[in-house]
Amino acid sequence: QVQLKESGGGLVQPGGSLRLSCAASGSIIIIRDMGWYRQAPGKERELVATITRGGSTNYVDSVKGRFTISRDNAKNTVYLQMNSLKHEDTALYYCNADLNLHDYWGQGTQVTVSS
Repeated sequence: QVQLKESGGGLVQPGGSLRLSCAASGSIIIIRDMGWYRQAPGKERELVATITRGGSTNYVDSVKGRFTISRDNAKNTVYLQMNSLKHEDTALYYCNADLNLHDYWGQGTQVTVSS
């Protein structure tokens, strides 16, 4: 079975940093695009950042300059470095990936930014 599992969420003060990780496990043949989404209570899930296998990245405007998505293909892992965190970043963050040409989601990791 293939699956994604996020880690690294938590409670942080405004201006602080967190590093999220998402590891794919199972019989992985190929991982294409990977990304991070987030959903706050009462809000629609939104795309935060994506990265192709070759390393091309895209970000939602609200996180540009603060968040960095990266991946380690040898470890089947995608990361989201989150700096200068704001209250507005509070959400459940989901990992998404194209594994073996199928779309998979992690269960989510909570990020709470609060003073």
